Amino acid sequence: MKFYHFGDKTAPVILLLPGTCCHWKRNFGEVIPLIETDFHVVCVSYDGFDETEQTVFPDMLTETEKIEQYIQEQLGGQICAAYGCSLGGSFVGLLLQRKRIHINYAILGSSDLDQDSVGKAKLKCKIAVPLLHKIVSTGEYPKLLQGLMEKKRTPYRDKFMAMFGIGNGGMPFMQKESVYNQFYSDLITPLEGGICVSGTTIHCFYAAKMGDKYLERYQKHFKNPVIHHLDMEHEELLLMHPEQWAEEIITLSCAEHKAALKFYAPCGI
Repeated sequence: MKFYHFGDKTAPVILLLPGTCCHWKRNFGEVIPLIETDFHVVCVSYDGFDETEQTVFPDMLTETEKIEQYIQEQLGGQICAAYGCSLGGSFVGLLLQRKRIHINYAILGSSDLDQDSVGKAKLKCKIAVPLLHKIVSTGEYPKLLQGLMEKKRTPYRDKFMAMFGIGNGGMPFMQKESVYNQFYSDLITPLEGGICVSGTTIHCFYAAKMGDKYLERYQKHFKNPVIHHLDMEHEELLLMHPEQWAEEIITLSCAEHKAALKFYAPCGI
């Protein structure tokens, strides 16, 4: 696991957590320059998804422990904000429920928070992982899918798939085991209900075009989350409107006088 740093190290820290099978730079490379003047940006690069390492993604809890240890040892055990893109939102939830480090502003970027039984998770992985690994590792669709995907192209879908390396080289260093372990362990790692941490405000970017069940999940897993209703697709704000995304993140969590306060209020306040 690698941690990439940007901006003034004396500024409030924001932790950026990538989505499923995403390279940190493709996920956040466009928005980091927009927030690094306000934050000390720390971007996580998971095991198995960084070309500078020969590692395999183990499971969600092992990676969570590594993130906690880094925050404890390198960042004083407390950070201003954490933004989880998609799967990264699961990491945000796990960090909150374990209560071993502190996050003032926890932000989920239209995360799906899917959870399944072991049997269902294994079945989904058996179907999805071989195709997902082939697409993400090569950066190309299989020939049987190329015509179909070409017909469904939109600017948003192009941006979304580029985040996985489609059309820009993919991640040839990524092993199928990493894809399986990440996909599977995310499905079976429990996220508690009614998560509440004193001094933490939880923000959920709800992409309404994903469906009502995702709003229900945010309200189930977090007590008094601040819901930001967006008439958008999954992570559309981040991908299609980076300046707006950056402005929102800064507004939510980077006011220096707020970050400097030692006041710990009930969650959601």
